[in-house]
Amino acid sequence: MTSLIELAAQRLEQLRQAGIEIPEPEAPSPAAAQTPAQPVGEASPPAESSERWSAPAAEPLISSRKVELNLQQLSAAGFVTPGSVRTHMADQYRVIKRPLITNAMGKGAATVRHGNLIMVTSALPGEGKSFTSVNLALSIAAELDHTVMLVDADVARPSILRMLGLQPQAGLLDLLEGKAEMSNVLLRTNVDKLTLLPSGSPHPRATELLASDAMSQLLDDMATRYPDRIIIFDSPPLLLTTESRVLATHMGQVVVVVHAERTLQRTVDQALAAIEECPLKMMLLNRAREGGEFGYGYGYGYGYGYGYGYGASAQPSAPQADAAVPGEPAK
Repeated sequence: MTSLIELAAQRLEQLRQAGIEIPEPEAPSPAAAQTPAQPVGEASPPAESSERWSAPAAEPLISSRKVELNLQQLSAAGFVTPGSVRTHMADQYRVIKRPLITNAMGKGAATVRHGNLIMVTSALPGEGKSFTSVNLALSIAAELDHTVMLVDADVARPSILRMLGLQPQAGLLDLLEGKAEMSNVLLRTNVDKLTLLPSGSPHPRATELLASDAMSQLLDDMATRYPDRIIIFDSPPLLLTTESRVLATHMGQVVVVVHAERTLQRTVDQALAAIEECPLKMMLLNRAREGGEFGYGYGYGYGYGYGYGYGASAQPSAPQADAAVPGEPAK
């Protein structure tokens, strides 16, 4: 008995002999051949878009927010702002920042770890450390080859944002608690090379957060991520809180601001003893009187005794060692 298959083959052969063209059946694709049959009565799933199976695209970086500083108001308040006329104070900060930048870039007499992490502090409140921090950051932002980040690390009494005319925002302490990412709290400004990191939400265990492993890891990342970045930390006074002493252990350089003719020499000694282990310390004499005007002075090295005063002319005066007498105001 002839099978149905044989009968169909014979019929196809007869059609071909009669001149009728019979198209060849298409072979199933490999993907179709491997697709299992769909059970009867089961709905077919919707066809997947080819984009779903393509290589995932990299997520866009979340850029930090931008804030606008009122440069005209800052200039009127005595801050060094870009584009302003050349002033005596601006020249003084050019002198002050130069050794700090040299050390930060590893080009100083001694190479220090985390030289680009610079803490600005004082022995007591009211000596001008925050004013100095802002001006130092603004002056460094004018450099062609460096950028600067200003961190408000005075977590007990933050003042940087207030001085710049900005509202309190999340920042350093929120990072350490794991409640925020750097991209969410870092503030870009209309000063091209200046970014801000606020102190963040007040925390009763701020000292422990600053002494935590999270802080060490954060500072390591900040110090090494951008080789051209210098980071200024406005820290609490050394003799009133423990936060500044903890912070100083991570710093490559420390600037101690001293109010001339007001801060006692023994107070300065006590403050410097609190950060004795910091490799590089600079003392900045704020509101030093010379030639009938107020100015700034600075000294640097592995200690504080030898320095150069800069007054109205912004020219070095004769070096003085231990000019202030213990128990009398620093001069």
